[in-house]
Amino acid sequence: MEGIEHRTLKVNGINMHVAEKGKGPVILFIHGFPELWYSWRHQIVALASLGYRAIAPDLRGYGDTDAPESVSSYTCFHLVGDLIGLLDAVAADQEKVFVVGHDWGATIGWYLCLFRPDKVKAYLSLSVPFRRINPAMRVKPVDTLRSFFGDDYYICRFQEQGEIEAEFAQIGTEELMKEFLTYKLPDPFRFPKGTEPFGHPRESPVILPPWLSEKDIQYYASKFEKTGFTGGVNYYRNLNRNYELLAPWAGSQIKVPVKFVTGDQDLVYHMPGLKEHIHSEGGLKKDVPLLEEVVVMEGVAHFINQEKADEINNHIFNFFQKFI
Repeated sequence: MEGIEHRTLKVNGINMHVAEKGKGPVILFIHGFPELWYSWRHQIVALASLGYRAIAPDLRGYGDTDAPESVSSYTCFHLVGDLIGLLDAVAADQEKVFVVGHDWGATIGWYLCLFRPDKVKAYLSLSVPFRRINPAMRVKPVDTLRSFFGDDYYICRFQEQGEIEAEFAQIGTEELMKEFLTYKLPDPFRFPKGTEPFGHPRESPVILPPWLSEKDIQYYASKFEKTGFTGGVNYYRNLNRNYELLAPWAGSQIKVPVKFVTGDQDLVYHMPGLKEHIHSEGGLKKDVPLLEEVVVMEGVAHFINQEKADEINNHIFNFFQKFI
């Protein structure tokens, strides 16, 4: 695709597939669920044309990157360790790099900033804000989500090994990718057993928006047909484990320059308390003291970097140019 190069590198004990293009300061793009390097296709081409070297891996468990079998091989330490190994392999000549993350990739980006701020020049987070680890919180994350949203909440449904994978298989990979990527309801996403999880009968055709083509869906489906969804779902199965592992960073702030961008129809934006956290002085700004800007895009849902590619490209370029 438009001169994007691909290679596989040995990092942190796994083989990691990487897509890259351009020369100049490195921008590391970190994708979410259920996505691939491909989610950044528009950003890779655009930022490479503007003088950056864009690097987008398939994360551990996704696409053409290895997928270890053990659930415990998908903790925050493994994920950040993979990225440090990747940067050592592809950007050893650059002390710090720019980072962009979306969805789970945004969370991993926050972890990278928290664990290794010496590696990050500036960070642009899409969809998922940072919240300081609270040592006083006695209830683990999955249990908290279950108390708010019930057992049918998708993260709760993802916890039992093999269960959600079997239900995904009944829906079919191509259909599932269409449903996920076009999902636009800001309400909490529930995946109840034996019902229609996407809010309409399964036989109803999914109409793709202009920003998403059948060719795009086929690419995603071809990779998830090969790997399945277990690798990506294992990230959710480590939420409680990560909570325990992150105890040494309780109360720590993010100490790198940050810009945060989301859509007003993003279901994450509508989670209880998050709007207040994002917009209040005692919330995100307190947790991220070098936060420069918060942008909420009107009429935009969760997969923001694909839905509004040109606008996101501009946000990335304009922010990072301040640090060149």
